[in-house]
Amino acid sequence: MRRSSLAVAAGATAIVAAGLAITPPATAATSGTTSVTFTLTGGTLDIAVPGPTEVNLGSFAVTTPTVSGPLGNVTVTDSRGLASATWIASVASSALAGSGAAAGVTIPASAIAYAPGTITASNVSTTGSDVAALSGTAQTAVTATAGTGLNTATWNPTLTVTIPPASAVAGTFTATVTHSVA
Repeated sequence: MRRSSLAVAAGATAIVAAGLAITPPATAATSGTTSVTFTLTGGTLDIAVPGPTEVNLGSFAVTTPTVSGPLGNVTVTDSRGLASATWIASVASSALAGSGAAAGVTIPASAIAYAPGTITASNVSTTGSDVAALSGTAQTAVTATAGTGLNTATWNPTLTVTIPPASAVAGTFTATVTHSVA
């Protein structure tokens, strides 16, 4: 019987000795840090305009002094990823050229007024500018400042055409409205 108690005591001593061998030193770390990095690459500054087909403002009597209607949504998407982004959206127009019975009759671009209306923006401050008389030269329609990261703005401008009496000829009138952003 003595023999088995001695074997148990020897086994316990071996376990205790083994435990002492794996006890961590007093200076062992209880936490650690790892740096994590990634890179975001910048994209582009884009503008999307109504289309791809033409926008029809409607049909009106030749006695109508002004024709007005919404152009459709214009959207600027700035995915350049700048910490302090600014951009300007501009608008220009050709003259309105008549067709059908109005072939050869024009209404100058200066007879077209442009009003951006309400601008819905994300991550950027915007200001709309009414343009009283469009022309073939781009004019400021929306200015954006204090943009951060990915920013967007959308507006649905209203075009108002003042029809000169000499141009009030029955027919279809067509102009090309061009938006740009920089």
